[in-house]
This record gives sequence, C-alpha cells and structure tokens, in this order.
Amino acid sequence: MDILLTHGYFLYQDPHELQVMKPYPTLGILYISAYLKSRGFDVKVFDSTFSSPEEQRAYLERERPPVVGVYANLMTRPRVIQTMQAAKAVGATVIAGGPEPANYPEEYLTRGADVVVIGEGELTLEEVLPHLARYGPNGMEHIQGIVYRDGDGRLVRTEPRPYIPKLDELPFPDRAAIDIPRYVRTWREHHGMGSVSLITARGCPYTCTWCSHAVYGYSHRRRSPENVADELEHIIEIYQPDMVWYADDVFTIHKGWFFRYAAELKRRGINIPFETISREDRLNEEIIRTLKEMGAFRIWIGAESGSQRILDAMRRRTKAERVREMVHLLQRYGIEAGMFIMLGYEGEEMPDLEATVEHLKASNPDLFLTTVAYPIKNTPYYEVVKDRVIPLKPWDEGSDRDFTVAGRHSRRFYQYATRWMVNEVAAHRERQQAQPNYRRLAKAMVNARIGRLGMLVTQHEVERGQ
Repeated sequence: MDILLTHGYFLYQDPHELQVMKPYPTLGILYISAYLKSRGFDVKVFDSTFSSPEEQRAYLERERPPVVGVYANLMTRPRVIQTMQAAKAVGATVIAGGPEPANYPEEYLTRGADVVVIGEGELTLEEVLPHLARYGPNGMEHIQGIVYRDGDGRLVRTEPRPYIPKLDELPFPDRAAIDIPRYVRTWREHHGMGSVSLITARGCPYTCTWCSHAVYGYSHRRRSPENVADELEHIIEIYQPDMVWYADDVFTIHKGWFFRYAAELKRRGINIPFETISREDRLNEEIIRTLKEMGAFRIWIGAESGSQRILDAMRRRTKAERVREMVHLLQRYGIEAGMFIMLGYEGEEMPDLEATVEHLKASNPDLFLTTVAYPIKNTPYYEVVKDRVIPLKPWDEGSDRDFTVAGRHSRRFYQYATRWMVNEVAAHRERQQAQPNYRRLAKAMVNARIGRLGMLVTQHEVERGQ
C-alpha cells in the first residue's frame, strides 16, 4: 500500500446527523483514490462514515500504512486530529487536506500532520508520494501546493499549484472502494428513496463574504455534459438509486452548459429524480421548465436574508424580491422550493430579522433551513470581525462554527429568533390554508341568508295578495 485515504466523519457519533440520516461519501477522497490508482499507486480507502474511531484505529494498527491522507472539514476537526495521532502512533507519514487544513496549516502540522495540501489533491499527491518514499517529509520546496516544516522546524509554504484545467481527464470517483450500496440503503430506509451524489463542476466564482474558497479558490471549471452523463449512467447502472444529488455550489450557473446537459440526458433516455442548489439570478422560467423535465423535485435557493441591506453587505449579488418570484415559479412547475436562511450576519438588526420573516411568509417555500453566521477563517467576513471573534471551545475540540462575535446578540437570542421565525411562518401558513375554507364557509352563509331572505320576501308578497 502506498497510501491510505480516510476522513473523520462518523455518522453514529453525531446526534444531529443521526436525526437527519442523509449521509453522502466524501467525493474528494474518492476522486483522489481513482486518480492515484490510474497512475499506478496502491491506494486503500477507509470510509469512516458507518464506522467508529475504535475501528479506524484498529485498522491503522493492523494495516500500518506508510502514508495516511486525511480529509478534514468544519464538522470533523476533533475527530481528524485523533485520526492523525492514531496514524502517527503506527509510524505513518500524515498528509492533511481539505478546507480545514488549508485554513489552519500550522495548527494541523503541530497536531500530527507532516504535510498539508492546499487546493486540489490529485496532482499534488502524485508528486508528494514518490518523494516521501525516497526522502521522507524533507526538501519539498519544489512541490507546489503544500505546507510543511523543514529540518529546522520552520514553516514552508510552497508556490500555489494551478488548478486542473480539464476535469474530463480525471477518472470518475472511486466509488467501488467503499460501500456505496450501504449509503443507498440508509437513505432508502429513512427516506424511502436511495440517493447517490455527484458533481458537475469545481469551484464557485461568486463573492459571498462568509463562504470559504480554501480548496478551489474563485475558479469555476466544468466537466463536459457528455462526461457527466457518462458518470450518471454508470451510477444508475451499478447502484440503481431512486434519486441523485448534484452537489454543485450552483448547478444552473452556466445556462449554455445546462441546456446541453439536459439535451444529452434526453438523448440517452435518462430521467431520474434529483435535487440540487441554485441561485435566483441563475433561474428563469425556461431553466425551471427544463429542470422539471429532467426530473428535479426540489431546488434549494441560497436566500440568506429578506433584508436587501444585509444581502448587499454579504456581497450576495442577489435580490430578495426575485427570490420570492423564483420560489413561486418553481412551485408552479411542481418543484419543491427550499431556502437557506442565515441569521446574525454583521450589522443585522431587528428590522432585518423582521424583513426576513416577511420574506419567508411571502415566499412560502416548502422547506427552509436556518443557521447563525459564523466567521470561517480567511473569508472576508472573518477579516471584518476577527478582532471580535471569541472561540467557545478549545481549538482541538471545536470548529469555526463555535466562534461567536463580540457585540453580537447571544446564542440564546438567535435560538429564540429562530423559534420565532419558524412559528411565525407556520402560523402564516395555517392562516393561508384556512382562508379558502373561511371563504367557502362565508359564501355558504351568505347564500343561505339570501335564500332565507328570498323565502321571506315571497311569503310576504303572498300574504299581501300580490
């Protein structure tokens, strides 16, 4: 074995995830596995999703891989640190990658990593692995896209690695390396539909101030419609899911590509239910009609706030009014509309929260999810508030989600605000649903009154002999 790839997401260790039960594998690891295998490397993957830290540790002790590559994101920092330490205990060289290590290379190197990969990992690991086999984690100044410590303990950050320009040249994710059927079964058991995820592009060019671009920067590179259709066809043939999740940041970002992809699926006779994410400015009636024809049953829109002032502060480049229009248009075509809402962004006041409540009432989405803004390291939002950032947990035990900002309302305030928002929207829906009944009842009462009046008039006329 040249390298073991793993991560720190343990489904059964997370109470919230156990309630949701919508797991997907880490596609980044599977892309790297497929690429390295295509270059002749001996790669194994330990998928921790349905496992436990104890089983992961036992695997490391049994297999004793020479190199362990660990993917880390916001959710998994504490577990990843434990994984790195377990890997070091069996003598492995540890490589950390993903958005978390890219934002905190020194912290990860201090806690067990020998190398931190910044950006895409395929080409970097292809170059790093032979070097480690010959020289160990030393003298790597010539390898682009990494951070490590030299022999004197000094932090060395090499030149950035250019992004992979032609994504079609990458093999499909190495789904055969893990138990994808178990993911499908888990979805099916809890939601009635088994799901598999895929991506059609890498990177997002938008400038939302709170969003991390630690791995792909502000690049945006698309696979060809034919290449994605080939992968989707393979997924359907091998795993037979009931639906798919396009895990793109903005699925309909490129209008021309989108229509070519829809045409390619139609040509192949592929029509499978799916959900994905988009933006109001990348939707219109033609796109929504095509989404419906392709099989879309739910589209999520990053609405974030009903206050245009806050949207502009976030540099969202979207319009609250048009979000409402697109939600209604999606629903008109029989597609569920979901909205993401963010509370607590810098400068938000009660009028902004009230505007968001009214925004949700007017939009009336089928679903909406709320979160409280947290400043992710190296984002523009973090730079604005970094002098007021207060960690609520020790670094090893938490994540950037555990940051609060001095001068902002308390966490309890946002708990109440979220509850108020949910209740207000629910009450509004109940009133809206009840109105047709009220109208029918009122109309029936009026008709009955008119009928009785008519009978009285007729009787009065008869008595007068007219």
